[in-house]
Parts: sequence; C-alpha cells; structure tokens
Amino acid sequence: MVQSLTIAAFAALTSVAAAARCQNLTIPISVSARNGVFNQTNPTNAIEATNFALRMSRQGHNYTQESLTGYNTVSGNYQIAATYCEPDAGPGKVVQVLTHGIGFDRSYWDFSYNNYNYSYVREAVDHYGYSTFAFDRLGIGMSTHFTDPINEGQIWIEVAALRYLTQGLRASSIPGISAKFQKIVHVGHSFGSSQTYALTAADPSISDGLVLTGFSQNGSFASQFILGSNFIIANTVPALSSYVTGYLAPQSAVGVQIDFFAPNSFDPQLLQVAYQNGQPVTPGEIMTLVGASAKPNPVAKPVLVITGEHDTPYCGGDCLATGNASLPSIPAASRMFLPNAAPFQAFIVPGSGHGLNFEYSHPTTYGTILNFLAQNGLAAK
Repeated sequence: MVQSLTIAAFAALTSVAAAARCQNLTIPISVSARNGVFNQTNPTNAIEATNFALRMSRQGHNYTQESLTGYNTVSGNYQIAATYCEPDAGPGKVVQVLTHGIGFDRSYWDFSYNNYNYSYVREAVDHYGYSTFAFDRLGIGMSTHFTDPINEGQIWIEVAALRYLTQGLRASSIPGISAKFQKIVHVGHSFGSSQTYALTAADPSISDGLVLTGFSQNGSFASQFILGSNFIIANTVPALSSYVTGYLAPQSAVGVQIDFFAPNSFDPQLLQVAYQNGQPVTPGEIMTLVGASAKPNPVAKPVLVITGEHDTPYCGGDCLATGNASLPSIPAASRMFLPNAAPFQAFIVPGSGHGLNFEYSHPTTYGTILNFLAQNGLAAK
C-alpha cells in the first residue's frame, strides 16, 4: 500500500486523433473500503496458482465463502493513471467513464492496433462528440499496484476508486480537466461492468446511465474463465515483472483466446498483440468478482447490457441457450436485478466472444452502445 504520493496530478497533452484532444493524467486519490479477509495465501509459483484456480472452480463449493474469515477496512493513498479525451470543438455535455476488465488496462478502449481501427474512444469522440475518461483500474497498469494481491486487491477498494473519480468529474475537481459536464455515463467491460454495477447499486444517483459490456448476472460459468486462463505467477512474464508475487496472468495466448475470443471472430495477429500487452489479475479480484453483482440494483436510468453471443465467462459460450422459452438470452435475465431501469435493453452481439472491442464485430458493438445512449437522453451534444 502506498503511503506517500505526489501532491498534484500532472497532465501531458498528447495527440490521439485529428478530431480529438487527449490528456494523460496521474490523479492522486485517497480511498477506503471494507474488504474480505481470506485464509488463502498469495500463490508464489505455477503449482500454487493452479491449486488456487482448481479450488475456485470446484462444483458444489464456494471457495470465497469457505475461506472468508472476516472483514477489514483497507485504506490508502494511491495514484490513478487515466486518459481524458474530448472533441477538438470542445467537450461534450456528457462524459463517459470507461472501466476496463480483467486482462487489460485502459488501452482496451483506445487500442492502437491497425491504426486504431478497434478504438471505442475514437468512435465515441470523433463521430458522436462525447468526452471520455478511461483509466487503469486501481492495482493495474500505470496506476498504483497492490502490495497484497489477496486481502488488498479486491473489487471493493477498486469500486471506491471509481466512486472517487466519478465524484471528481461531477464536481469538476479532477486536476487537468476543466470541463463541466451535465451528465456522466458509466461504461464497463466484464470486471469493469461488475464494478460499475456495484457502484450504482450502492449509490443509484451517481450515474446518468449504464452500459455493461461483456456481462450477465450468471456466475455459474466463471470456472471456465478461471481454468481456461492457465494462470501462472504474473511477474515471471518479463513484461509484468513490476508486479509483486501473487498477481496471476495467462501462461500463453491460448488462455487469452479461450477467455476472450470466439472462433473465427478475430484477427489472429490482434490476439498476439492482446496477449503481449495484457495485464494480470489478483486472487482477491477473482474471489470477489461474482458477489459484487449479486444484489438488486435500484438505479432508475437507462441501462444497456451488451454481451457477445459466444461469451465464455458470463454465458458458457452460448448466451442464447437459456433453457427457458420466455427468456431470450442469459444477459436478459439482468432485467430482474435492474427493475427500475428506464429503459433496460439486453443486446447479444452475433458471433462475438467476451472481448467485444477486439473482434470483427466491434462496429456492431460500438454502434449499439452509442445509439442507445443518443436515443435515451444521453446524446453528447
């Protein structure tokens, strides 16, 4: 846990697109959260990483509950690395807060591969006029890393960071961002969707609209993701050597393909780039992921759940196989958890897997998200 950090944020102007103005920011935050205390120790080698995955994946067991011994308040001073973008003509009245999922950092939203062809930020800023705020989740990328990947590195402290950043955008108090926004929309992917859901379940008024990508309320397929990753200790991968022992990462691109890409839905070279630029996950994040979205959410704003047809962790590879003729898709069941959403829409991206932004179907994904927002009172201008 970092105890002493820089006092002020710094911003460096960068050129990301001809029609966009972007700033890289380092934002000091001070947050606390009620985290679980687990009797699981941080894995130190590949065998212990596999043992952890096997324990988390046993049918008929809830390893999180079985190893929970109590709760503890975790607090500290941290740094969040972020990128803020706005149209060259000036900021949109709506800012989108973009929270990435497991395996990535904020570049998931503005991926440079193939001349930014897969960039959600480019589409939202250049073509729809939104401002965007993408950040490395606490513990990941250029944000402060956790020193205890189990008992510190959990979803709850990350949700606290998301709340801090959202409140700062609402109050126009984020150093380096002078714009005053009329509305804030939260867009998450996978674990980032779970954080977005948990944030608004606790504080329904904090957001003006939700987009939950790569998401459902069904946690029964998580074992496929965990085992498919083929986890090893992250800092044994040269690119991830800055992380403390205990963080986990896939051993090869095969694990990334299993978890994120549907058959015949992606550029094989992009898979390799995604693996080479991938980020790790903590055992604490895995242990607290499902429970964060298990409670009903009273938010009464527009909500879109958009998930690939062949999503592995949230649909077991087939989002349309519900076993219930009255339920069109597994993500559609989220309606029961969001009874006040106005409106609620569940959209299944045909042929896509879990990594929506990295697949050939990304134009369908982006168009569905941005048109949903524009049609429900959340247009950029």
